[in-house]
Amino acid sequence: MSEREPAGESRSGNVVWRLYTDYAAGGRRYAVLGTGATLVGRALGLVPAFVIGLAVDAIFLAERPYALPLLPADVIPASDTGQLSFSIAVLLVATGGGAVASWIEDWSWSVFAQRVQRSLRVDAYDALQRQELAYFTRRRTGDLMSVLNNDVNALETFLEDGLSATIWILATVGGIGLILVGLDPTLTAITLLPIPFLALFTIAFTRIVEPRYLGVREEIGDLNARLENSVSGIEVVKTQGAEAFETDRVRAASDEYLRASLAAIRVRITYFPGLNVISGVGFAITFLVGGLWVLGGAPFGLEGTLTPGAFVTFVIYAQQFVWPIIRLGDVVDDYERAKTAGLRVDELLGRQPAVDDRPGAEPLTVSDGAVTFDDVTFAYGDEAVLAAIDVDIDGGTTVGVVGPTGAGKSTLLKLLPRLYDVDEGAVRIDGQDVRDVTLASLRRSIGYVSQEPFLFYGTVRENIRYGTFEATDAEVEEAAERAQAMEFIRNLPNGFDTLVGERGVKLSGGQRQRLSVARTMLKDPEILILDEATSAVDTETEALIQASLREFAADRTTFVIAHRLSTIRNAARILVVDDGRVVEDGTHDELLRANGLYANLWRVQVGDIQSLPREFLERALERKSAFVRDSDDR
Repeated sequence: MSEREPAGESRSGNVVWRLYTDYAAGGRRYAVLGTGATLVGRALGLVPAFVIGLAVDAIFLAERPYALPLLPADVIPASDTGQLSFSIAVLLVATGGGAVASWIEDWSWSVFAQRVQRSLRVDAYDALQRQELAYFTRRRTGDLMSVLNNDVNALETFLEDGLSATIWILATVGGIGLILVGLDPTLTAITLLPIPFLALFTIAFTRIVEPRYLGVREEIGDLNARLENSVSGIEVVKTQGAEAFETDRVRAASDEYLRASLAAIRVRITYFPGLNVISGVGFAITFLVGGLWVLGGAPFGLEGTLTPGAFVTFVIYAQQFVWPIIRLGDVVDDYERAKTAGLRVDELLGRQPAVDDRPGAEPLTVSDGAVTFDDVTFAYGDEAVLAAIDVDIDGGTTVGVVGPTGAGKSTLLKLLPRLYDVDEGAVRIDGQDVRDVTLASLRRSIGYVSQEPFLFYGTVRENIRYGTFEATDAEVEEAAERAQAMEFIRNLPNGFDTLVGERGVKLSGGQRQRLSVARTMLKDPEILILDEATSAVDTETEALIQASLREFAADRTTFVIAHRLSTIRNAARILVVDDGRVVEDGTHDELLRANGLYANLWRVQVGDIQSLPREFLERALERKSAFVRDSDDR
């Protein structure tokens, strides 16, 4: 199988905006409410400066009448003290109303962002689970968790803070701009002089910081992968006394993350002081021109008059105008973080699985359970694993699959449930190409017991029922009985309701394997694959499980991968795989008489080492070296 990534749909354009439009529907009413509250709050926030400037001119200097837009003249008191009291009342109402609007704004945007985050994470996880198995073998768990957690959280942060801040900035700048134009268009133009410089400075910042933030996201994935790997292997770490070594590896990954973060921080901390300087210079120019105007008339060839109250309003608004510009820096910074995170999330959402239902796929219909490997070829990238596998298996047959380590046994049988797809040839069940049937029906018809059973965090009962969720408690207990698991389950503190711990860490390897067998028995599949299914149990328990499995497999097609050849000596048929090819095929006795690879493997099992040919031993050493080398390369 080649390492090429399947082509996804074209997903051009602004990734943050696209994710917003795709996922905003469920919480859009909260975004609308938040937007309304932001606009109302910002309008109320602009009232105090206007009222203060008006009070200075109308009450203290009597340079203009006391009049407020949208208010009838008869509402305003006629006396100076009345107007002062009225001004204070307006300020209090504006402040109180602004506080209420701010609470509604924060709540609405938070609910909106959390709803989007929830939907986005669920869809990203669903897209992840639909990817083919090879997708996971090429990636570290920590990288995938970084996408589902860190990247989704970065998007949520921008949706909660960035969007509301953007609306707040636009409302503030627009509102202040309108008021200032109404007071004096000329001085307004002077106040707005820094805008082009701020825009150019921001564009330069985004171009420089974007690749640095992408580097930070990648290093977070590396660090998460290292932490997840170390914690998952804690038993090996402790038994090998490798705590200091693992700490050094985490320290190295943390150093790389630190370097990437500092590279981004250096750009970011330069950006914000730069905004302050540009905005501060603009404010100083406004203060200089306005001050000279009030003191000695219009300077620099300007025309008209500027009252002290209007100048006070201008100064307050000019200062308020600077803050949104600085806040814009935070928004741009958050947006760049969200953009780099969104690219990784969007890549996952847009990726089409290499193994998926074909158009028009029909459910699998199993009658006899006959399996055919028709001239099958398969490779991991450029590494050939299987070549020209051509085998027909009658329904209801138990087939042993044996061979040296790395021969391709497990890979061959993983093609049956389409964990991988063949590169050439076809795999058929009762004549149906497995690529032409639905994945759900195919995998429902096949039971797979791995030599490395996996248990989820939860109870014994939940783990046995996993995949057959509609099963009753009685059916779960019957499956446990058949898998020889009932005795140890009864001895657990809470029986079937005992928590097994993460990955089943509270149970022994043999106990985990028996629960995995019970899970498959409960599924009751038409075809059964046992990949060293009893390798972790003691000899006595193995004999009991094998007897139960023989009874369970009696009327279904069963494949048994085995290193202990004694477990498959009674199989109706044994396939011997070597270097990706089926080199021998027959019963135990027939293969012994053939005196080939199987016979030599049997001699190893029974301890008859002295009878092994020299060529076999030399080939075994070559295979071992090649397997270790390939494992290191992967």
